[in-house]
Amino acid sequence: MVHHEHIAEEGSRQIDRRLSVAPMMDWTDRHCRVFHRQFSSRALLYTEMVTAAGVVKGDADWLYDHDLSEHPLALQLGGSDPDLLHEAVRRALPFGFEEINLNVGCPSDRVQSGAFGACLMRTPDLVADCVSAMIDAAGQGPEITVKCRIGVDEQEPEQVLPEFIDCVAARGVSHFAVHARKAWLDGLSPKENRTIPPLDYDLVRRVKRDRPDLQISLNGGIETLEQAKSHLKDFDGVMIGRAAYHNPSQILGAADSEIFGLDAPVVAPETAVRRMYPYIESQLMLGTRLHQITRHMLGAFNGRPGARRWRRLLSEEAHRDAAGIDVIERALAEVSAPRQAAE
Repeated sequence: MVHHEHIAEEGSRQIDRRLSVAPMMDWTDRHCRVFHRQFSSRALLYTEMVTAAGVVKGDADWLYDHDLSEHPLALQLGGSDPDLLHEAVRRALPFGFEEINLNVGCPSDRVQSGAFGACLMRTPDLVADCVSAMIDAAGQGPEITVKCRIGVDEQEPEQVLPEFIDCVAARGVSHFAVHARKAWLDGLSPKENRTIPPLDYDLVRRVKRDRPDLQISLNGGIETLEQAKSHLKDFDGVMIGRAAYHNPSQILGAADSEIFGLDAPVVAPETAVRRMYPYIESQLMLGTRLHQITRHMLGAFNGRPGARRWRRLLSEEAHRDAAGIDVIERALAEVSAPRQAAE
């Protein structure tokens, strides 16, 4: 990990939100983010959601620590107590996050019991108080943003979403990432909430069109880089979750050139994997086990001949004591031979 004073300098970098990888609990940890960064230098990465209470009452250094290579990086906080969120943001400042995002979209039971996440769609005034406290704590530091749904349960999104965004924007938030689905907190599991409620891109598009001064990123159901490019005609950014995780090469490998217009080659998964070696070696020396890192790399070759053998070998061997880079090299040998077949 890195010295905090060195990270703080990173916070001044300009954020380009045209493509971001959504925050996903148990998935977008520090090892996952370092891997994703090997594919794209520009995509905005998000931490897993960190609860404000966990930071204030727990170990902020551990919860906020990350590798310098992950930047540009956004921290996502969960909570509904303005005072706790103020303190959580204050403690985050030395770590140099480019953005701090409030979660108003997560439908999990644990989040509901803590009275935050998607259920906050019902209390826009409370969200406004929360972001106001966060903006006060951030000062001239990271931008405070919100990730939300279009509504919950029996709410009418056509009415709820515009009112919610206007209420929160009035307190100083200018960027919203909108998951274009309702969250059904009563009757659907968190997994079902990611796929069953229908997508309503048109509603989010109208909200953006009527509020040209706000930045709106679209989230939900976007599965290819081509889809992302088409949505950028209407939105300021596109946020991709599971597709980027399961197919990082296909989503992120060409993002620097296709989305951000850089003169950059497409990053092959072999290249991204081998770029990880210095990081993996340093982590192994700190006591991290190989599978804690490689579990995020299983989808690297999806769609390529040998992808199943790559996944199987890593799954079977990376958890063993003393497993190291040699395990990855043997797994790479399973997919490297037919490489030209999938270019």
